[in-house]
Amino acid sequence: MYTFSDNLIKTLAEARKIAVLTGAGISAESGVATFRDPNGLWAKFRPEELASMDGFLKNPLLVWEWYQARREVIDRVKPNPGHTTLVAMQDWYEECGGSFTLITQNVDRLHQQAGSRDVLELHGNIIENYCSRCKKPHEYRYTADTDVKEPPRCGYCGGMIRPAVVWFGEMLPVDALEAAQDAASECEVFFSIGTSAEVYPAAGLPIEAKRAGAMFIEVNPNQTAITRYADVVIAAPSGEALPVLFEKVRAWQA
Repeated sequence: MYTFSDNLIKTLAEARKIAVLTGAGISAESGVATFRDPNGLWAKFRPEELASMDGFLKNPLLVWEWYQARREVIDRVKPNPGHTTLVAMQDWYEECGGSFTLITQNVDRLHQQAGSRDVLELHGNIIENYCSRCKKPHEYRYTADTDVKEPPRCGYCGGMIRPAVVWFGEMLPVDALEAAQDAASECEVFFSIGTSAEVYPAAGLPIEAKRAGAMFIEVNPNQTAITRYADVVIAAPSGEALPVLFEKVRAWQA
């Protein structure tokens, strides 16, 4: 059983502006391998071979097949208790008249599948697709019986269709990043959940929140580059710790 301080529970019960950043760790609890796992998705290839426009243009078949394999994994997994507790937290804080901003580096949309609303996707998503040439959205959707072995072509310009993820060398979506930075600077509590804190600018959001006066809570079974800055470190998987923590918060408020 996890033990949480009265100060932590009281702060969460009384706070009205919450921001949360999630990374690959929360998806790993559902069975999606993390990029930095030595046996994970990057193990056999360099990132620039699979997640860059140069790599896509050089070997579109390899890149498309790799993303199809990722879609197959995501199609089989389900949100875990970490995801569903964040949904419950969003409902509760918004019902109390507060705000709850969920920011994610993940591209699998498990948060939306669980029921989270208005998720800020800093790295795009693997579900949607668009033309690599004219940028028009494409209606391609992966299903379990999909048999597309190479990138579809755009019906407008003939360009190759690519996943709507942010590749190396590409800009993060401006609106999502600005909204995430605003949430970090205005929140009373900032959670960093399952992120290695090695990819910027997302990794800087918890520090930005702490500098603005927020309580910074890290939920991660592993130490990260920003663990030493956290006010509270919960060294456990989110699917185990978050449900217990939130139940205590609701009990305190009651």
